[in-house]
Amino acid sequence: MARRSVRLIAAVAAVATLAGALTACGNKQATTDENGKPIVNILVRRNVTDHPMQDTQYSKDLEAACDCTIKWQEVADNAWDQQKSAKMAAGEFPDIGLSLFSMVDAAKYSTYFEDLKPHLDKMPNVKKFLKNNKGAEKYVTDGTKIAMLPSDRGKGYEVSGTHMFINKTWLDKLGLQTPTTWDELENVLKAFKSDDPNGNGKADEIPMNIRSVGFGLWSPLTLMNSEGVVTSFMGGGASEQGYYVDNGKVKSYYTSEALKDVVSYLHELMAQGLIPKDVLTRDDSQYSSQTVSDGKTARTGVSFGWSNYSEYGNALSDQYVTLPPLKKDASTPDSQVKWDYSQDAARWAYSGSGLTVNPNAANQDAIYKVINAMYGEKLSVAGFFGSIPDIVSDDGDHQYTIDKAKAYAEYPDTRAIALQDRFGGWIRDDVKMVNDTNADQVTASDLAVREARNRVDGIKDVVPVYVRPDTEDSNTLQNNNTAISNYANNQIAKWVQKGGVDKEWDSYVKKVSEPTLGLDANIKIWQKWYDKYTK
Repeated sequence: MARRSVRLIAAVAAVATLAGALTACGNKQATTDENGKPIVNILVRRNVTDHPMQDTQYSKDLEAACDCTIKWQEVADNAWDQQKSAKMAAGEFPDIGLSLFSMVDAAKYSTYFEDLKPHLDKMPNVKKFLKNNKGAEKYVTDGTKIAMLPSDRGKGYEVSGTHMFINKTWLDKLGLQTPTTWDELENVLKAFKSDDPNGNGKADEIPMNIRSVGFGLWSPLTLMNSEGVVTSFMGGGASEQGYYVDNGKVKSYYTSEALKDVVSYLHELMAQGLIPKDVLTRDDSQYSSQTVSDGKTARTGVSFGWSNYSEYGNALSDQYVTLPPLKKDASTPDSQVKWDYSQDAARWAYSGSGLTVNPNAANQDAIYKVINAMYGEKLSVAGFFGSIPDIVSDDGDHQYTIDKAKAYAEYPDTRAIALQDRFGGWIRDDVKMVNDTNADQVTASDLAVREARNRVDGIKDVVPVYVRPDTEDSNTLQNNNTAISNYANNQIAKWVQKGGVDKEWDSYVKKVSEPTLGLDANIKIWQKWYDKYTK
C-alpha cells in the first residue's frame, strides 16, 4: 500500500511538472512580473551565447516599447540542432522564436504557429516591410496564412552568395593576365603550381582550392554559369536541390551538359595536381590551413567563397580579387555568361528561418508591440549591429556608425554583441551603415560579378527563392532527392577524382532519369509551383 502511495504521489508530481512546463511554453492566462507588467519570453538561436541579450540596451529599448518585461533564452546552433525535434514533438514553443523554425516546420506543426496576417495592423512596421518586399511576403505566406516573419539585413547584403577569387599578387609577380576563359585559367593554375609565386622556395602552392562539388554555397559548380546555366546556391530552394529554369521551363543540373563539362574540367585540373586530390574527404580546418594559411605566406591561388576577407583572413585578403565570370572558351558570347543569382536569399534572411509566435502564448498584445518595435528603423539597426548608443551611434538622417573597437573586439562581425542575421527586423534602403565591415567587404567582392548577374532574368532563368511547394510535394521532393543524390552525387565525386564522365555520361543520364529515382516527377512538381508563383 505504501508503494502504491509513493507511485501516486510521483504521478501527481509528474503531472504538476508537465503542467508547469506547458504553462512556461505559453497559455492564455496573463503572466506578469512583480510590478504587474506582462512577461514576453523570447528564445533565439545564436552563434555566440556568452554575451546575453538580456543585458543589452537593445533589450531595454524593446521593453520600453512594449511596457513589458522580456525574458531571453539563448541556444547555440549545435545545441538547437539536437533539441529542435524533441521540443517540437513535445509542443514546447516559445512566445517569440527567432531563427528557430522553417516554413516546413510551420506547415508540419501548424497549430503551434500563430497566423500573423490578422495582426499586421498592430504591427505597422511589419506591414510596411511586407508591402515593400513582395518576394519575402510570398515566401512566408502559406495559403492565406503568414506563419512567420522574414527579416531584411539591407542592401549591403544584396550580393551573390558565391564569388571566385584569384591571387592578383601572384598574377602580377608572374607577369600573367587575369584569365577570362577556362583554358586561360588552367594555364594560370599551371604557373601557380610550378613557378613559386609565393616566393618561399617551397612547392607548397595550392593552385585551386575547393570545398565540395555539391549544389551549394561556394561550390565550383557555379562554373555552369559560364555556359548560361544559372545557379542560385543559397537559401535552400530549388537550385540547391539540383533544379534551374531555362526560359521558364524547369530542368535539372543533373542531366545538363553544362554539369558534364564542369565535372570534366575539374577532373582535368585535379589530374594535373592543380586541385588537391583529398578535397572531398578533408575537414574545414584543413581547408582553412591552405586559404588563411599562417597569415603571412599565401598558399592558395584560386577558390570560391563569400568575400576575400572571410576566405583568406585580413592579413592576406588584399592579395585577392574577384574573378569576373569566366567564359567556357573564347567563342562563348558575352551575353551567354551569367552568375549565381542568390542575392535575394543573401539579403532577406528568411529562407532558412524567421520570427514566429506561439498562438498559446500569454500577453499577445505585448508580443505584437515587441515585434513592431523590432521592425522599426532604430531597433532593427540595434538588433542586427549592436545597441544604440553603446555600440552604434545614431548620426541622424538615417545614418548609423558602428564603433569598430567595441563591435569587432572578438569577431570580424557583430555576432557577440547583437543578434546579427538571427534578428527580427528590417534594414531599410535609406539606412546608411558606417563601418559595417562584413557588408563592405562582400559588396566589394560582388562588384566584378554584377554585370554577368544582371544578364539573369530573375523569373525565366531561375526558380525564385520564394517559390515553395506545399508539405505533401515537399515530402515527395525530399524522398526523391535522397535517392537521386545518393546515386548522382557519388557519380559526380567519382568523376571529379577519377575521370570517366564523357564515357559514362549517357548511361548515367539514363539511370538518373529512371522513374524509380523520381527526377522527372520532381521536375514536374517544381514546374507546377514555379508556374503558380510566377504566372
